[in-house]
Amino acid sequence: MKNLTIVSIVLMLVSIRLFAQSDIDIAAEKVAVQKVIQEAYADGMINTGNIEAAREGFHPGFAILGLTNNSLWKYPIYRWIEAVEQRKKEGKIPPEKKVTFQYPLIDIMENAAIAKVEFFEGERLKYTDYLSLYKFEEGWRIVNKIFYEHKEE
Repeated sequence: MKNLTIVSIVLMLVSIRLFAQSDIDIAAEKVAVQKVIQEAYADGMINTGNIEAAREGFHPGFAILGLTNNSLWKYPIYRWIEAVEQRKKEGKIPPEKKVTFQYPLIDIMENAAIAKVEFFEGERLKYTDYLSLYKFEEGWRIVNKIFYEHKEE
């Protein structure tokens, strides 16, 4: 009976240790996901026009999917990068009002993640984005985006 109690306690401690380690890893992965979104998207594509940071954080197969008048459209990353480069040439980057992001949800399952991102232009909530990410050998990369545009009142 004494051996059974000791084995039970050891198994319980190992389980707690593994569970705690898993939480630490997930927390670190959430930080990594938020970092790639901030550097590649918020700063790279919007606030600074740092195309190299964008290319590191967005997968070449990335596309924005949008819905207009019940019709689905697709905007690939290469076209978005061209638009950012053009805005930068025109002096529209950095924007008048810096874009900031809030992250109400980041959910990770092994090498797949989703992030709900609130996109603020100044104080105004402009978009709610839903980003899909995969973790590649080089790290997390954004592979897809759908969004909701908040209308001005």
